[in-house]
Amino acid sequence: MTSRAATILTVLSLLITGEAMGFNSGFNSGFALAFDLEAHRGGRALLPENTLPAFANALSMGVDTLELDVGITADGEVVVSHERGLNPDLARDANGAYIAPPGTPFARLPLAEVKSYDVGQIRPDSPYAKQFPDQRALPGTRIPTLTELFALVRKSGNTRVRFNIETKIDPNHPDETLDPQSFVTRLLGLIEAEKFSDRVMIQSFDWRTLLLVQQRSPTMPTVYLTLQRGSGQTVALDKATNWTAGFSPADHGGSLPRTIKAAGGAIWSPYFGDVTAALVSEAHALGLRIVVWTVNKPEDMARMIEIGVDGIISDRPDLLRQIAGEKGIALPAGTPVEP
Repeated sequence: MTSRAATILTVLSLLITGEAMGFNSGFNSGFALAFDLEAHRGGRALLPENTLPAFANALSMGVDTLELDVGITADGEVVVSHERGLNPDLARDANGAYIAPPGTPFARLPLAEVKSYDVGQIRPDSPYAKQFPDQRALPGTRIPTLTELFALVRKSGNTRVRFNIETKIDPNHPDETLDPQSFVTRLLGLIEAEKFSDRVMIQSFDWRTLLLVQQRSPTMPTVYLTLQRGSGQTVALDKATNWTAGFSPADHGGSLPRTIKAAGGAIWSPYFGDVTAALVSEAHALGLRIVVWTVNKPEDMARMIEIGVDGIISDRPDLLRQIAGEKGIALPAGTPVEP
């Protein structure tokens, strides 16, 4: 076989793999082949999480993907927030006082009220503040809508950056959000109206929402989040849980990758501490990409890259750029923008 013929066969094989994984042609422009450098909540170690200043910083720096979380307000607006409601460690009222826990769910608040809170500075005496002591406070920063984030990306001129959008639904607290069907319908309707469908993947620990996305928008990649340890554990290898929409690894040889493949997932996104080289190989053999969360130490970033993960979600996208560059990974260009 000539070298030219071998090259053609390799390219065809890669394209077929991309199609088999459910990526449409828009997403195939680098998505199926390149390492994915993701800014977690916009890069919350640097600037206030899930805010326009954080996303502007990530865009200016250069990342492949903006990772974010969304909820839906009482009047149907999609807002960007990690919690299902106001976070007492972040939200301050008009008098500058942090709200008392627990925070009110967004499903019970209209957008105008959500916008009245300042989320630009972590509560100084909180464990969260100790976790990110170098985060630059920006008092006066508000919770953005997803529409505002899309507008910021358009303003930046960046036509390549993608969005990894997590649905903040908890099957154990159904009263705090819309039901999965209504949530997914509202979210996908907005993404489609804003014409960003070919740049979005939807992730969730609540696999019910991912199954609905696959039905409604089959070319949009779905990202199956998992955590196998601690009080926040969402999956078990011997049974289905409330999070897994009836899917049990016990029915798939005790294998999470095989379970996610059976569910129709394109990407497996586990906590990085749950990942081994063998699991990466297994996921790849099934045609799954594997993007790990949330990796903030350089030695862990290097180790994940060395065992072959396809992407890393990090609170320190600046540090991840440095480590990835040292490993020979091509880095995305920045598109400077102000929020």
